[in-house]
Amino acid sequence: MFLRNIGVQEETLTETELIEHTLIPSLPNSEAVFIAVGMLGATAMPHVIYLHSQLVQHRNKDQSEQEKKKHLRMERIDITIAVNIAFIVNAAMVVVSAAVFYKNGMVVDTIEQAHQSLSPLLGAASGGAFGIALIASGLSSSAVGTMAGQTIMQGFVGLKINDNITRFITMLPGMLIIISGINPMQTLVMSQVILSFILPFAIIPMLLITARKDLMGSMVNKQTTNIIGWLITAVIIIANIILLYLTFSKQV
Repeated sequence: MFLRNIGVQEETLTETELIEHTLIPSLPNSEAVFIAVGMLGATAMPHVIYLHSQLVQHRNKDQSEQEKKKHLRMERIDITIAVNIAFIVNAAMVVVSAAVFYKNGMVVDTIEQAHQSLSPLLGAASGGAFGIALIASGLSSSAVGTMAGQTIMQGFVGLKINDNITRFITMLPGMLIIISGINPMQTLVMSQVILSFILPFAIIPMLLITARKDLMGSMVNKQTTNIIGWLITAVIIIANIILLYLTFSKQV
């Protein structure tokens, strides 16, 4: 699968080169860029940007300016913890893949193969831990995606329909993929890459809105925040463009 070309053979590197290769990130080919873009989409999911805004609305009533600033500060802490946990989990997956599968010359194409391969290599408990982590990740992702879909449909599209019907509609694509028998691992990675391509469409409006003092008042973005935000957006767009270029140039 995509993991087979992420690294380079350790025996071809000197000790100094191996240390440099380990400490300095590199994207040697299109498949490595594909994984990196997928991790970006999986960590900073665009639909969560809308969901976070919706979840805090019920607290934003009859609050003083001081209370709103306190609430904003607590929300920043909450988001920082959540995003960093997501980053650590995604990074851990790549590290485990490199340390366990790639090191042993194995190519894992499905989730079932990953589960079956862990036990012989790391012991029986590793397979159980993998299963539990997979269930927890699936439940968390499904809940967040469903609530975000409900938020967008009711808040932006303006469809006022039954919550259970809304949740069913937002979960239907994933259910159809599972029923159809499509490789869930490849579908998962591809969905994360698609999220990365959607990210600018969520971040750019957010930056434009939060930079307007007439809308944000005293909580308008500082100039430093705007600059960092636009730089991050530029990096995301450039990464997506590079992936498109490498993908289509390889097919030509």
